[in-house]
Amino acid sequence: MIGKIISGNHLQRSQIKLAWVFLAPSLIALVVLGFYPLIRTFFLSFTDSTRGSVEAGNFIGLKNYLELFSKNEYWSSVFNTLLFTIGSVGLEFFLGLGFALLANSKFRARGYARAAMLIPWALPTVVAARMWGWMFNDVFGVINDLLVLKLGILSKPVAWTAQPVWAMISVILVDVWKTTPFVALILLAGLQQIPEELYEASQVDGANSFQKFFLITLPLLKPAIVVALIFRTLDAIRVFDVIWILTAGRFGTESIGTYNYRNLIDFSRLGFGSAISVTIFFIIAIFVVMYVKAIRIQDE
Repeated sequence: MIGKIISGNHLQRSQIKLAWVFLAPSLIALVVLGFYPLIRTFFLSFTDSTRGSVEAGNFIGLKNYLELFSKNEYWSSVFNTLLFTIGSVGLEFFLGLGFALLANSKFRARGYARAAMLIPWALPTVVAARMWGWMFNDVFGVINDLLVLKLGILSKPVAWTAQPVWAMISVILVDVWKTTPFVALILLAGLQQIPEELYEASQVDGANSFQKFFLITLPLLKPAIVVALIFRTLDAIRVFDVIWILTAGRFGTESIGTYNYRNLIDFSRLGFGSAISVTIFFIIAIFVVMYVKAIRIQDE
C-alpha cells in the first residue's frame, strides 16, 4: 500500500516537471515579449528620453505625469476613449448575443449563416475602416447616395467623419460592424456548452421562452459573457487603427491611442509617451478588476 502511494507521488511529481518543461517556452516568451517591455515603459516614463536618444534621457521623476494630467487634450482623449468603449462594447454585446442566439437555433443553411456572420471579423481592420471611409464620403459615398437620392431621408449629403458628433458615431458603428461577430462567436461557444436537458426539463415544467432565457441561458452563459466583455473592453480602450484611418483623431475622436501616437511619433517624446502608455495600462487594469469583482459578487 505504501509502495503504491510512493509510486503515485513520484508519478505526480514527474507529471508536474513535464508540465513545467512544456510551459517553459511560453513563459520565457511571455517574460521577454510582455513583462520586459512593460517594465521598460515604466522606467522610460520617468525620463525625458526621445526617440533619437533613448539611452541619453535623464531621470525627471513625476514631471511627465504632472504635465500629462494638466493637459486638457489628455483628459479629452480619455473621455473619448471611454465613450467609444461604452458605446461600441455595449452595442457589440447586445447584437452579438442576438446573433449568437440566432446562430444557435436550428434552421436550414445554419452553417452558411455562421460563416457569413464571421466575414466582417475576418477582414483586416485597415481594410474594413478604409472601405467604410469610402462609404461615408460626402461626395461619392454610397451611404449619402442611399439617404439623399434613393430614400430622400436627407436633403443634402453629410460629411459623416468630418463633423464632431457624427464622426464619433461613425467610428463606433464601424467598430461594431467589425467586431460584433467576435462577440457572437464567443457567446455561441458558451451557448453550445449548455445542456439541452435543462431546456427539456423546463419545457416539462411549463416554462416559456423568456423564463428559459433568464433562468437558464443567461446565468449559464455568464462565463462566456465575462470573457467577451473583458476582451472587447481591452481592445476598445487601446483603440487606434479604426480611428486613425477614419478621422486621424480629429473632429472629437482623439483617443488615448492616437494621442499617444502623436507624442511618440510626431513629437518624438518617448518619455512623455511612455507615461501615457502607463496610464492606459492602469485604465485597462481598473476595468478588469471591476469585471472580476462584479462576477464574484454575483457568485456569492
